[in-house]
Amino acid sequence: MTFLKRYEELRAIKQEFAARDWFPGTSGNLAIRTNSSPTEFLVTASGKDKRQDTPDDFVHVDATGQLIGEQNGHPSAETLLHVEVFNRTTAGCSLHVHTVDNNVISELYGDRGEIRFTGQEIIKALGRWEEDAEVVVPVIANHADIPTLAATFARHVKTESGAVLIRNHGITVWGPTAFEAKKQLEAFEFLFSYTLKLQTCRQAIH
Repeated sequence: MTFLKRYEELRAIKQEFAARDWFPGTSGNLAIRTNSSPTEFLVTASGKDKRQDTPDDFVHVDATGQLIGEQNGHPSAETLLHVEVFNRTTAGCSLHVHTVDNNVISELYGDRGEIRFTGQEIIKALGRWEEDAEVVVPVIANHADIPTLAATFARHVKTESGAVLIRNHGITVWGPTAFEAKKQLEAFEFLFSYTLKLQTCRQAIH
């Protein structure tokens, strides 16, 4: 029953993100933990149109990202990012999307290696309630070699909630539950969009 519940949770997120057009060109991937000992999780299958629903949208993989038993399809190439999340933390869900806003932000702040946000009400969605709360999102290089990318990404995976921007690639966000991971991703995308619009308005004024 738990496995089916996790499957439905991930399916619902896929449908919602597809409606937001967050999966251009079959990009992006989603993962949800189905077991902790041993580590197992569902992840989106590679190369599929995520705006469509089929019985083979997700595959079940182990702690190394390998298929468990015989299945149709193959795990996303970026499954190794989710492997790092689930092996290094107690997170229950890990989400990766490519949007125009998160790509532009990653390029603008890539040389700094991070972007900082403060003074925004929506930061509370990230579990930060203090008045002067600041949130820092690391920006890492987009290595074409996925194991190298995963190793770089892993340096920033330390707690059950977090986010990392990959320069000109996308953002990966993880949280203790599917709801928390989705909420955090929505908050970060809001902050990215707000920041870009604010910069445009300031330039127009001056």
